[in-house]
Amino acid sequence: MNELKDIPSYAVLILHRHRHGFSAFAHLGRLLGISVAVLALLSLSACASHSATQIGSPHTGSSASGSESVPSSMKSDMARTAAPEPQLSGRQQAAQRARARTANMSIQDQAAQLVMVPLQAGTPPTAIRQDIQGRHIGSVLLFGNSTAGIDAVHEEISEIQSYVDDGDGLLFATDQEGGTVQHLKGPGFSVMPSAVVQGQMSADSLESNAKTWGAQLRSAGINVDFAPSVDTVQTQPRSANAAIGALNRDFGLDASGNALHARAFIEGMSQAGISTAIKHYPGLGAVAGNTDLTNSGITDGTTTLDGEEISAFDEALKSDPAMVMMSLATYSKIDPGNPAAFSSTIMQGHLRDGKNYQGIIVSDSLSAQALADIPANELGVRFIQAGGDLICADAPGYIDRILDGIIATAQSDTAFRQRVADSATRVLTLKYERQLIR
Repeated sequence: MNELKDIPSYAVLILHRHRHGFSAFAHLGRLLGISVAVLALLSLSACASHSATQIGSPHTGSSASGSESVPSSMKSDMARTAAPEPQLSGRQQAAQRARARTANMSIQDQAAQLVMVPLQAGTPPTAIRQDIQGRHIGSVLLFGNSTAGIDAVHEEISEIQSYVDDGDGLLFATDQEGGTVQHLKGPGFSVMPSAVVQGQMSADSLESNAKTWGAQLRSAGINVDFAPSVDTVQTQPRSANAAIGALNRDFGLDASGNALHARAFIEGMSQAGISTAIKHYPGLGAVAGNTDLTNSGITDGTTTLDGEEISAFDEALKSDPAMVMMSLATYSKIDPGNPAAFSSTIMQGHLRDGKNYQGIIVSDSLSAQALADIPANELGVRFIQAGGDLICADAPGYIDRILDGIIATAQSDTAFRQRVADSATRVLTLKYERQLIR
């Protein structure tokens, strides 16, 4: 028991104060290098002596309030043993910054984050200058078949980016699937094979190729690729499926094989720093019509929320695509009253709540013929109300009317205004993740 001679007086005091807590023995033992057993004996001794004699004089061991003084060196040791604060992931930090940014934005600027202004190949960037500078629209869709090459596209994007007053980065998206849907071509861009040919590659080979194609996009200034198409063609013959099968836009496999190749494409693009959007959720493989061109033959009577076609998309979600693009077809066995882009059952109920997808839900072009009977100022409102975030429309004049409709509804409807804020936060989260915002 000679080792007790070296125990500081404050140790006896703390043992006395915590005489009913075994954890105090262990903690103090670690600090002093004394065994728990020795400390226990000391505490029992202290407890016994307390009933007859106070430690020290009545005014040296305790204050008037009954609290004992603990040396600062011991407080420091105790602080170092406290559990560390959990570290936020990169995405969590981005979301935190996005929420703070959104809270300080006007309704108009929040809404402007939810639309993409289109720029058709061959149109000068000055055509959208007012949309960026005046309306603060935060994303640009490059569409049409450009053959200008990487350097020309980069120059064009740099000019558009210069229109942003505060220096915040824009999202620049295009459709670079391969085959008939490769909107950027020319010097520096590979000629991408169709998705059906990509489906004949091994997953590793496709991932490597996607990384190369993604690097080309990044060199041009693009940061989002609206690809891959994860649709599984159901019609026989394939050509009877106008939007996908007839154009070889799917990987040409069953749902499982399509999912495997979609994941390889997503992961290759991600390695190159390109965000992707899987499309056209929950699948365009079972309809005859092309929603871009017609409003007939676009009702799917077979797809279900637990069926094979949607399973390919849900498997692809495991590779963490930044976006999911919604189909404009209607799914009679899921929500017969609404196209997928206006279906809260599909977007909110299944994708958000059921699959816990927290990324951006983006629309297919809301200026498509499939929605021609709906006034433009209602299109964005219906999409946001159902759970969507980011709106595409490639026809001239649509975006201003869509944006006006969103702003007007947000100004008069508190619940909708919160949806706008939530969607703006998701878009800004991606921008912070991609370091587009300073």
